[in-house]
This record gives sequence, structure tokens and C-alpha cells, in this order.
Amino acid sequence: MFLAIDIGNTHIVLGCLSEKNDVLCRMQLSTDRNETAWEYAAEIRSVMDLQDMDPGSIENAVLSSVVPEVTASVSRAIKILTGKTPFILGQNAVINLPVDMNGLPAEAIAGDLLATAVFVRDNCPLPAIIIDIGTAATVTVVSRGGAYIGGCILPGPGTALKGLLQDTSLLPAVDFSAPDRAIAKDTVNAIKSGMIYGSAGQLDGIIDHFIEELGEEPPTIVATGGMGRIIAPFCRHAITLDNDLLLKGLGLILRDSLLPG
Repeated sequence: MFLAIDIGNTHIVLGCLSEKNDVLCRMQLSTDRNETAWEYAAEIRSVMDLQDMDPGSIENAVLSSVVPEVTASVSRAIKILTGKTPFILGQNAVINLPVDMNGLPAEAIAGDLLATAVFVRDNCPLPAIIIDIGTAATVTVVSRGGAYIGGCILPGPGTALKGLLQDTSLLPAVDFSAPDRAIAKDTVNAIKSGMIYGSAGQLDGIIDHFIEELGEEPPTIVATGGMGRIIAPFCRHAITLDNDLLLKGLGLILRDSLLPG
């Protein structure tokens, strides 16, 4: 069994992967920049126990992170639990993915973006557009030739909603769920409508521009991330949801990193 870990700004996602790269279980912790390696080790052991997963059965691990100050602590926690030092994207992990980014090496690109691109490159018709909706939302592209060629970054819906509520005095807090209609009749549903349809409209507009630049239609469009399942159904483009896209991409990178030479 293998372990894939992605450290995001808000959450740490962990997945136990089979030899065939199937996700056996998915776990989530809060990202805490002040926790020690031993505290992370205790939390990871606890969530694995809840899934009846034995840390001692982990053969190898791979880690991607967009929070550098947490990377070392989580890496050390995995070593404490499993005896294995994880491969880390941007450090010692092998990423067999061509990158066309004005001369930038793969190591200069966020590991989560590369991991999703690796999986899509190997498992989806190309070209492909990948949407990852979390604290930040990213929309990236894998070309018909299988290269990562870039994309865009924008605030995630939750981040946008937090900013709206912080900077206004009278708007109430709302849960992030679908409104009863687009033309809302009350304040709560008006906020929900703006967030849901506004986010979906942003994505549709970006996708339209990407398709125009690619000069190819239709591309595969895949969405992942915590908010993907909420926003994607309101987009006008056909979008496939795969919440395990990142974990499975990390699994493929781990296998490449374990190959001799």
C-alpha cells in the first residue's frame, strides 16, 4: 500500500493507494502551520485508525505541498509513522511530464498542478482542461501532445465569500449551497446565487477563452477539489468530476520515482 499526501492552504488530504493506484481511502486534516512533526504523526495515525489502515503497511509515500513551512513537519511525521521518507514534489520526486512554461522547469510549478496533469495526461483524451477548486481555484491545460502548458489562478468561491462577508456590515453568513433560483428573492439566496452562478460563470468564461487559444474543440474538461462537485453542475460546459484526481496523480509520480535509475 502507498500513501499520497497533498498539503493545501486549508486542508491536508491523504490517500491510501493500492498497487493498481486505486484510492482505498481518503482522509483530511486541517493545515496547521504551528504543529510539530509528532503532533502531525499522532493525527495521521488517528485518522488511519478510523479507516482501519495500518501505517506499518505503507510501503512508500509521496507528498506535494503549497505550504512550505508545513512540508518538513509532515514529511517527518510520515517517517515517524512508517519508517519511510516520502518523495517530495519539487525536491526528489520524478515528474515525467513535459512542461512548456517559458523555460520554467517542472520543479517551479506547484506540485498539485503537476500531479493532476500527470494523471489526466495518462488517462484522458487530450487536450484537457483541469479545474481544481479549493482555497484558490486553478484552471490548467494539458496539450494534445501531453505537455503541461499553463493556466490561470483565481480566488476560490469560499475565499471570495469570506472576503465579501468581512468587508460588509449587514450581509449574513451563509452556507455554501445552491440557491433556490438564480433571481433570488431574499438576501441569503442572493448571496448563494452570486457565489454559485458567479463562480460557474467565471469558469465557463475561462474555458471559452482557453478553447479559443487552443484552437481545438472539444477538449476534455475535468474538475476536482472540495468545491468542484458544488460548482461544476452549474457550468454550461460538460465537466467530469473526479475528487481523487490529485491523489491518483501523486500515485503515478510515486511509481515513476521508485523506478531504478
